[in-house]
Amino acid sequence: MQLHISDRAFATLADTFHRVSGIRLGDSKRQMVIGRLQRLAGERGVASLDEYVEQVIRGGDQKELTRVIDRLTTNETYFFREPAHFDYLAQILANRPAGSGPFRVWSAASSSGEEAYSIAMLLADKLGKTGWEIIGTDLSTAVLQSAQKALYPMERARDMPASYLKRFCLRGQGPYEGQLLVDKALRANVHFMQANLMQKLPDLGSFDVVFLRNVLIYFDPPSKQEIVGRVAPLIKKGGFLFTGHSESLSQLPPGLAHVQPAIYART
Repeated sequence: MQLHISDRAFATLADTFHRVSGIRLGDSKRQMVIGRLQRLAGERGVASLDEYVEQVIRGGDQKELTRVIDRLTTNETYFFREPAHFDYLAQILANRPAGSGPFRVWSAASSSGEEAYSIAMLLADKLGKTGWEIIGTDLSTAVLQSAQKALYPMERARDMPASYLKRFCLRGQGPYEGQLLVDKALRANVHFMQANLMQKLPDLGSFDVVFLRNVLIYFDPPSKQEIVGRVAPLIKKGGFLFTGHSESLSQLPPGLAHVQPAIYART
């Protein structure tokens, strides 16, 4: 296959991707696009990426377009990424008044689920098996299917506390050697669903904590403000919003106050 994409085809793809996801693909992402789409184009049996874009986007193939969006939004992550947030979440749980009701957390860009299950392990450790719930959402249906399986390469647990690995995970044997499976009892309190942060959100309810990490970096400033403005009202008063440490919010919506780097409180 010809591993090249013309300016015209790339612009068509980038415009469609932005319309669907809200994420802008600059020219610096061209090689990433080529690398991720060549397998899809090969499975379709086309001779070039230009022909693939023509068939999928100009031909209006919505099913294949979903596969394209999945491929371009999939990012590898790992358990307990940015551990300072989990330390702060442990403090929130320690200071939580008794009888506060179910503790709800939203992993708003959950990818393949490592973040949501990391939160679940901490909540199970601090609160017990019940009395909490986690919702994980992502644009990509493919990574959500992976999250629901809860089966991961062992190297993604490199930052997981050893006690959590022992308590909440099963080590793979035989054909699953080198993998881990998150415990079924833990998974019972973690639910995944598809959601596009750039569109009207499904009815998710309200949350004590929202993890909106390592996703805003892909959006332009107006889109970032739009997303945060859509997410903030779902945080309970006295709740918290966590963003990625490489992401900054220059203009906070009413009701959000900066606490410390990448942590904001709903006032």
